[in-house]
Amino acid sequence: MNEPAMNIIEQSQVAPPQGSLPSTIIPLTFLDIPWLLSRHARRIFFYDFPFPTTHFLQTALPILKHSLSHTLQHFFPFASNLILPPHPHVPYIRYLEGDSLSFTVAESSPADFTLLTSDSPRDSYDWQPLAPVLPSQRTSHDGTCEFPLMAIQVTMIPNSGFSICVIFDHVAGDGRTLHHFMKFWASVCKAKGDLDFPCSMPLPLYDRNIVKDPKGLMHVYMQDLRNSALLTKQFRGVLRGVYTDKVRATFIFSSEQAQKLKKWVSLKCNGSRTLHISTFVVTCSLIWVCMLRSEQKEKEGNNEPCNIGFSADCHNHPQFSLPSNYFGNCLIPLITRLKRGELVEQNGIVAAANAIEKKIRDFKSDALRWAETTMSDIRGLRKSGQSLVVIVGSPKLTAYNTDFGWGKPVKSEVVNLDSVGTVSLSDCRDQEGGIQVGMVLERIRMNNFTSILEEHLSHVAVLD
Repeated sequence: MNEPAMNIIEQSQVAPPQGSLPSTIIPLTFLDIPWLLSRHARRIFFYDFPFPTTHFLQTALPILKHSLSHTLQHFFPFASNLILPPHPHVPYIRYLEGDSLSFTVAESSPADFTLLTSDSPRDSYDWQPLAPVLPSQRTSHDGTCEFPLMAIQVTMIPNSGFSICVIFDHVAGDGRTLHHFMKFWASVCKAKGDLDFPCSMPLPLYDRNIVKDPKGLMHVYMQDLRNSALLTKQFRGVLRGVYTDKVRATFIFSSEQAQKLKKWVSLKCNGSRTLHISTFVVTCSLIWVCMLRSEQKEKEGNNEPCNIGFSADCHNHPQFSLPSNYFGNCLIPLITRLKRGELVEQNGIVAAANAIEKKIRDFKSDALRWAETTMSDIRGLRKSGQSLVVIVGSPKLTAYNTDFGWGKPVKSEVVNLDSVGTVSLSDCRDQEGGIQVGMVLERIRMNNFTSILEEHLSHVAVLD
């Protein structure tokens, strides 16, 4: 592993404009609490910038920081802290005058910008030096813990480009919230910090009263956390993966491939109860099956349970009906399980599609159907050691529409894919309606996965 030299140019704090905000407390809802079990999320954006570092520091950096400060005036929770008070109090987000987020500016040299943004398999460690680290927690005399919610690192690759990498605590908000923040910041930056420009981005909504909790899940989740002593949050944070011989690769599914795959699965599902085969369903089914087959396990393991986890967006669900600019989490974690033998056999993709589609259909009829056991289900699955593929992100978040003034990103992806079986989904930079899939696997397994995937896609490609 050839680690590029990292030169830290600046380590500073960026805060909302002084005096622009009062001290504020934002309660967590029952939709936020399950994310106390999650790792911090990291998303990276690469941009073309074919100029020396000195030019970037003189021209681009000042406007990036200025626009970030004004963006934090509206998205202040990202400059705030998560407060975990002792029992029986409930965690909350607190903003105080002077709160800020960590902002690092670095230079990576030598580094190959083309390689860093390539879709081809490359060392999974390569992005790690480009990612920030959240400052450590603080603990007061009464046991109350404070956790920063976001940190940002901007890294120059001289005469080629730069990256913006954000790490944030999922308790603060979901992917829609993060990308709302990023696009708002980008729009202010693109306008050169002109606060009078006609911004098309709506301001975030913080009203927690619009989130109804008819089943009293807040109490259920908090009791579950206390019983398992998880409120210390010592188990949380960025897990440093073992990067030995692991590679990161990106796969692009065109809109045409997705449509043909949907057609193929629909034909195979003829006569089944499946009602709606979506692009999401067939993409997850294909990835799930190919990942399992790439393990090349013996048939004796065909009775092993295999799981796929993903999150369903509740914003438009009749039980919630939250506006798109709601700041916070509005996701329900869902888990589907099948036996390995059902997935690796000839019609495994069809079996997977049926199972995933049914889980989504059940969610649509009752979003809170499994909600009371969400926390215990997640913990139990982690302890069980069962096979698990986790789908994160969504093409609907349109990451490639994040333009700070230097054009759309050359590449954008979730950074932390190095543990469990995490797979990221995103929109495509250059293919309308396509899906970008990112993952990290051992090198040999990635080769197996690629061959199996290409075989499936070539079979589907011959469909009229």
